Amino acid sequence: MADQGDSTGSGDGPVPRHVAVIMDGSGRWARKRLMPRVAGHRSGVGNVRSLVEACGEKGVEALTLFAFSTENWRRPATEVGALMELFMEALQREVNRLDENNVRLRIIGDRSGLSDALAERITAGEEQTRNNTGLNLNIAANYGGRWDLATAARRLAERARAGELDPEAITPERLGSELALADLPEPDLFIRTGGEQRISNFVLWQLAYTELYFTDTLWPDFDRDAFETALESFRGRQRRFGKTGEQVGR
Repeated sequence: MADQGDSTGSGDGPVPRHVAVIMDGSGRWARKRLMPRVAGHRSGVGNVRSLVEACGEKGVEALTLFAFSTENWRRPATEVGALMELFMEALQREVNRLDENNVRLRIIGDRSGLSDALAERITAGEEQTRNNTGLNLNIAANYGGRWDLATAARRLAERARAGELDPEAITPERLGSELALADLPEPDLFIRTGGEQRISNFVLWQLAYTELYFTDTLWPDFDRDAFETALESFRGRQRRFGKTGEQVGR
């Protein structure tokens, strides 16, 4: 894993190097307006663009968004189909914009469950933005933290079975190096919108020392002011990583 730590914004105080977000509440946002749930998801896509821009301006190095979990397949087939179609549309529409703004796009998750057309579009978007050096935008699609850990463990087990790796050499650091996003700093700030207060199988390993922030604001309403409120909360935390408050305060 990359080193942990905070960066410094342009005069606004420390900002997290890596922000992870569960974008929850889009369906409820739509229902309140007597609209189909997909309308809320569609509105939420526009909010992603705003958050990407805000993170770039603040100097955040990485933004990881939970778009579709391994458990979301349990939703009604019509909603799942609409979400996949929306994901395809967003990739088609936004990749050029991301590329122009020096954003590197990466999709994490089990692509074997996605359609061939969507998987191809993902690969093309990643390849187009691969050499960009600005914000790292990671979209978790058909992703689960347990899947991530099991996949990493399986890779190490295969190497051990082949005689390429001594089981005694499997340390937490070695396991962490096999996970998605291993080349990025672990999230400093986790945000969940929509009022729920749980992690929901999102980057479980990587959130071990992350500051958690929960808000009742539904995702389509999570604007720049709401993001700034989350950053203010982060700035007020003392991050100890196992040390005492006195040690950190020195």
